[in-house]
Amino acid sequence: MDRNARNALHQRQTHIGRQARATQAVEFFNVLTSPGLIQTTEALLPEHRERLYPPTVALSMFMRQVLEADGSCQKAVNGWAAQRAADGLTPCSVRTGGYCRARQRLPLEMPSTLARETGRLLSERAPAQWLWRGRSVKLVDGTGISMPDTPHNQACYPQPNTQAPGVGFPLARLVLVICLASGAALDAAIGPHSGKGSGELGLVRGLLEGFCPGDVMLADALYCNYFLIATLLGAGVDVLFEQNGSRITDFRRGQSLGTRDHLVRWSKPATRPQWMTPEHYACFPDELTVREVKVAHRVLVTTMVNHRKVSRDDLSALSARRWNVELDLRNLKTTTGMDVLSCQTPQMNEKQLWVHLLAYNVIRLLMAQAASNAGVDPRELSFKHTVQLWTEWLSRGMSATKDCGRLFTLIAQCRVGHRPGRIEPRMRKRRPKPFPWLKVPRAKARRKIEKHGHAWETK
Repeated sequence: MDRNARNALHQRQTHIGRQARATQAVEFFNVLTSPGLIQTTEALLPEHRERLYPPTVALSMFMRQVLEADGSCQKAVNGWAAQRAADGLTPCSVRTGGYCRARQRLPLEMPSTLARETGRLLSERAPAQWLWRGRSVKLVDGTGISMPDTPHNQACYPQPNTQAPGVGFPLARLVLVICLASGAALDAAIGPHSGKGSGELGLVRGLLEGFCPGDVMLADALYCNYFLIATLLGAGVDVLFEQNGSRITDFRRGQSLGTRDHLVRWSKPATRPQWMTPEHYACFPDELTVREVKVAHRVLVTTMVNHRKVSRDDLSALSARRWNVELDLRNLKTTTGMDVLSCQTPQMNEKQLWVHLLAYNVIRLLMAQAASNAGVDPRELSFKHTVQLWTEWLSRGMSATKDCGRLFTLIAQCRVGHRPGRIEPRMRKRRPKPFPWLKVPRAKARRKIEKHGHAWETK
């Protein structure tokens, strides 16, 4: 790079840093202007005029909005107007139109690339003591997310066919790849909840490029699929899944490695999947050698076949840590409110999804730094505690860059309990209010009330 190009790059980065430090309202964006991310951030900024909501401010407000208990645009705009007044800047309108248009102008590539990049940096820089036997373990799991009932959302993510038109909500399927060591979200794929190619296996195939030789994929029994295992094995990636219920395990077959522990050959399915071309099907090996081991009344399947290097106790302990992905999904869906997206179009909902993941990774970044300073594993720290502390920290005008020592100390004080083998019923004790279900479109229900009154008024 010549001298003029270096000067121009330095000027752009200085402008981004000065713009990010303008007020405390963009403290979220300050985290993304660290030396490791400044070039990525600079490359993703779109061409823009100096507005009330430039891309740096709009993205920072969007990230803070998804972490607030009141995630409305009005709350975000009110906070920005109050912060401007506290900083002695010119008062601005508290109408939400300008902010909503600024969110629409944000390119999807900006939050999605920053989310992937922050996840990658967190995963790559994890200390050796956070890894499993020196290897990077990546958790994979899927879930469903809902969104407002609009024609655009219904066209892209149709509601389940068991629900009547006008009564249900658009439903999307999401598959996430999460780093076991740091908890960071590495990648994601979203698609319709039903229809051809919409299953979790179909979505995860688009995420396999993010796996590197030496990685380990840890997932549930749904992913215990011949073609997925063969694809990962060919890329140098090991797997650990629970045995799929459709496959029968017979420990009398194969090469015995110990009690309820053996190597067995799986034959390639004779039926070619519909999504696979004949040429692609022919490239897969006719057989796979996998290891099956029974621990705690479960059969585990893995490609780590050397029982002297990886014992059954190692596999059992690693399999138990798969539950972390369920906790991570709960943090995303419940703590940050990602279970129900709020935008009116699928394009904006996808953008909101990636902003959720970016904000989630920023919290994980703070947790990783706090854990490193305290000499503990980041999985021992509370995600919700960090979110609450971080939002309160910002609301009082404090900075993570200037007051980082005190912030990290407070984050590391709250530890989660060690609860091995915990079992909880998926039930609710507190009953909801006894209102009937809305089983007709809302407009039709309003007309019925106008004509006949509410149900309790007619009794």
